[in-house]
Amino acid sequence: MVATSQRAATRAGVDVLRAGGNAVDAAIAAAAALAVTEPISTGLGGDCFALFYDAATKRLHALNGSGRAPAGLTRERFAAKVTGDRSFDAHTVTVPGACAGWLDLLEAHGTWTRDRVLAPAIALAEHGFAVGDVTAHYWAVNVERLGKLDRNLAELTIDGRAPRAGETFRNPGMVKTLRAVAAGGKDAFYRGEIGEAIAAVVQEAGGVLAREDLAAHVSTWDDPISTTYRDVRVWECPPNGQGITALLALNILEQLELARLDPLGPDRFHVLIEAMRLAFADTRWYVADPRVVHVPIAELLAKDYAKSRAALIDRTRATADVKRGSPVASSDTVYFCVVDDAGNACSFINSNYMGFGTGLVPRGFGFSLQNRGANFSADAAHPNVVAPGKRPYHTIIPGMLTHLDGSLVGPFGVQGGFMQPQGHVQVVVGLIDDAVSPQAALDRARFLIEPVDGEQAIQLELEVPEATVAELGRRGHAVHGGITGFERSMFGRGQVIRRDRDGRLTGGSDNRADGTVEST
Repeated sequence: MVATSQRAATRAGVDVLRAGGNAVDAAIAAAAALAVTEPISTGLGGDCFALFYDAATKRLHALNGSGRAPAGLTRERFAAKVTGDRSFDAHTVTVPGACAGWLDLLEAHGTWTRDRVLAPAIALAEHGFAVGDVTAHYWAVNVERLGKLDRNLAELTIDGRAPRAGETFRNPGMVKTLRAVAAGGKDAFYRGEIGEAIAAVVQEAGGVLAREDLAAHVSTWDDPISTTYRDVRVWECPPNGQGITALLALNILEQLELARLDPLGPDRFHVLIEAMRLAFADTRWYVADPRVVHVPIAELLAKDYAKSRAALIDRTRATADVKRGSPVASSDTVYFCVVDDAGNACSFINSNYMGFGTGLVPRGFGFSLQNRGANFSADAAHPNVVAPGKRPYHTIIPGMLTHLDGSLVGPFGVQGGFMQPQGHVQVVVGLIDDAVSPQAALDRARFLIEPVDGEQAIQLELEVPEATVAELGRRGHAVHGGITGFERSMFGRGQVIRRDRDGRLTGGSDNRADGTVEST
């Protein structure tokens, strides 16, 4: 089974499974197809993270495919340039790690060759695809937003405009890129003419990313982190990703009997929101590149620490000023998932960050460069302070569920910036506390805390009852209800595949996007 946010990408992955490929082969085919069909969210100019579940060993492997800050990017330079609305400045371009991530995952756990897994995406880019409704809307929004910053962004338009819903879009630049990667692998991307074009467009825009930064890039394999929640184990990639935010919130919520609370009632929403606010208060300080600074993962995930944080929740009032705790004694994105017939599973996420990222397009190659460096801090005292060669706080997070005996429950994820851990928590609560189907868990109305720093507003979807919205307001939440239409995408767009112990698969694909779930 394959679940993605684009029908053509789902089909690409399913075709690989039907032809004998495994979960990783199908995942890379889907990732490449998504890079073609949803370039406002994902692509080779961004980063990726993946969790791979090996059914034979019941082990999980975490791939960190995120890039690092250029060697020439100092804190002083960053602080002078990336301020206010400068999130699209060329200094926010970190090395794009997606290409290496795809190929390293394929080499370690796949069975097909590069050219074979990339062939479906090449065909889509060459012959064209029909643009989905949601995709067309945000394509237009982002072309308008980035038009004044255009550095070859016209390559991702039709005569300077975004493609309309249902219109066929072709991308000859991506054909060139994907064929080069299929033939030459990582070196073709990071050390060849693609890398030269990346460095050139960034430097033309005033940035400091150099060919040497690209040539030095490597993915890393990490031990995934996890916590138990009720009768399952929830897995995430470790920092520099924010998956630990979901685990912290679930640890807090485990102290409460959520199943007794109306899923759309004020009591359930209140404790979910408060748990998320407590989790973000910690992770917005502690999450950083663990190869540069110490991140107290074990201490943050301790159950006793969760109990102390849960005790801070007032069931009748929103906490006015949420502070980070002291766990130690000393002072736009696509998500998709695949499960193969052997029970192997891949939970995968790939992102440009904000829409087209910076909107900088390496000339002639048909993809835009991320602005992931916008998540660095300029505060010299902050663990996530920008530094040469450092990875920033990362929003994109794939998730995985297993039974306590290690057998697979399934991959899951919700894309969308800081919505992602919030979506993870709400979907897991639906799946575990309420025992609903994957599709029902994805369809359920959600909340979004926005922004996660400073004064926080609570966005609520239209399906949340008016009485719940009113009561949350009385409890002190700054609520905004009734959100519908294309704006529902702010609540994330997720995918879930659940595998029963007899091997039967049940999946869901978020109706807030253009995707689908399909089995072989």
